[in-house]
Amino acid sequence: MKVSLNWLKDYVNISVSAKELAERLTMSGNEVGKIDVVGGTWEHVFIGQVTALDKHPNADRLKLATIDLDKERITVVTGAPNLEVGQKVPFAKVGARLIDGHTGEVAELKPAKIRGVRSEGMACSEKELGISDNHQGIMILPSDAPVGVPLAQYLGDTIYDIKVTPNRADCLSVIGIAREVAALTNQPTHIPEPGHAEEGDPIHNFISVEIADPDLCSRYCASLVTGVKIGPSPQWMQQRLIAGGMRPISNVVDITNYVMLEYGQPSIPSTTLKLRARK
Repeated sequence: MKVSLNWLKDYVNISVSAKELAERLTMSGNEVGKIDVVGGTWEHVFIGQVTALDKHPNADRLKLATIDLDKERITVVTGAPNLEVGQKVPFAKVGARLIDGHTGEVAELKPAKIRGVRSEGMACSEKELGISDNHQGIMILPSDAPVGVPLAQYLGDTIYDIKVTPNRADCLSVIGIAREVAALTNQPTHIPEPGHAEEGDPIHNFISVEIADPDLCSRYCASLVTGVKIGPSPQWMQQRLIAGGMRPISNVVDITNYVMLEYGQPSIPSTTLKLRARK
């Protein structure tokens, strides 16, 4: 399973280096087969804010985007359809090594003249940064992303690919690995207490749970959530799902997968559990 070091830090104090932690996990029986460093190649890539979008003088489908990097502003040519003034985006300056969105090859970013306008830098998609295969538009960062900060400092992470053995099912989750790390480093854990506020009429007025096979599932609880609007999940959640080897779909699907990775609890099969709505 893949485990994000940043995610682990939510549940346990990390007191050793990433390399040493990998060694301790391996020696305890949870072999770290591979370590991926997200952002390790993001030199010359910073968080920028779009301050202006103007028409390209020689091309209808291109625009001139002015990017604020805190200490300087750079205007570049872009054809991205999803850019808007005020957005925070990853911005690569000349010299950055990025993945070509069409060929998949890594190349150094150089100044270019596009339809008569010189462009020195570019706003990046997730694919160009090596985060995912998404190349449909520029990656949009949260509104509170700090302008001018290196992207690796903001989104960088270390991903452990851990080979969990069949006898350690307790380590098939982020929280399970966090408990293992706590034991190996003699550090406290801070596991969140699950719970949420309830309001409105009692749930049994709307829905009930029937366990078809109590031998397989002795107890199951359900809550009713209404007024949910389907849309994209927050950027931080998408990044954690990607780190765990999953593809973000929507807020409803993503939160289910997020909790599954967090607690190691997949959905109950339909043959075991039935939900009945009250009419």
